[in-house]
Amino acid sequence: MEPFLLRAIAAAVALAVVAAPLGSLVIWNRMAYFGETIAQASLIGIALGLFLGIDITAPVIFATLVMAALLIGLSRQKIVPLDAILGLMHHGALALGVILTLSLTSGAADLMGFLFGDILAVTVTDLYWIYGGGVLVLAILAWLWQPLLRLAVHEELASAEGVNRDMVKAVFIVLLSLTIAIAIKIVGALLVIAFLIVPAVAARPLASTPERMAILAAVVGVASVVLGLWGSLTVDVPAGPAIVLVMAAIAGVSVGSAALARRT
Repeated sequence: MEPFLLRAIAAAVALAVVAAPLGSLVIWNRMAYFGETIAQASLIGIALGLFLGIDITAPVIFATLVMAALLIGLSRQKIVPLDAILGLMHHGALALGVILTLSLTSGAADLMGFLFGDILAVTVTDLYWIYGGGVLVLAILAWLWQPLLRLAVHEELASAEGVNRDMVKAVFIVLLSLTIAIAIKIVGALLVIAFLIVPAVAARPLASTPERMAILAAVVGVASVVLGLWGSLTVDVPAGPAIVLVMAAIAGVSVGSAALARRT
């Protein structure tokens, strides 16, 4: 097997495992659009990294964290509804990121690669980021798993029971930002949130506990990576979208089957 394909499989499988519990928490907390908005800020970080001539991972992490901080601050105001704020920041960040990426690089940047990913171009340095960041994210998630579950069920009750709501939510958003940043090269800015939440959507009808949902989401993610890469090489289509399409198909079958089972 070619080295570039081995790197692609290693990167995507690791990301699928990390994304499973994180994506489950995103769904439970109804934060999909929040995460999507953070993902669009990654394009600004990409533009900054290309302009400075450095690896894009660190600037992308910085940009996503800044966007997350802005969203947390803006979510506390009562003048404009949060969904409107998210829409404003989402589309504004996407537009600014595209303009900066093209203008700061004189149009030489591979914009499609950044929007939809290029998993077959993953380098050894990228693997260090993915595995190092992934281990860190999983370790912190394991530490905060129960507080995060309590907040997802009932924030006020969890706070009354001693959960530091602001601290736990802030750490979760940092983990989400870090995961988005390291996943950009695999599936791109437009599909990264799908990589997180679609396997969790597929697992939800099949799981009876949060832990089982996270495990099943990881299984769906890994299976989608293998099938998506195989389909990409066989049909000659982009790997990132192929993986997400397989995830969506599995989720469609899972949710559809559950809906039919309830009717009968």
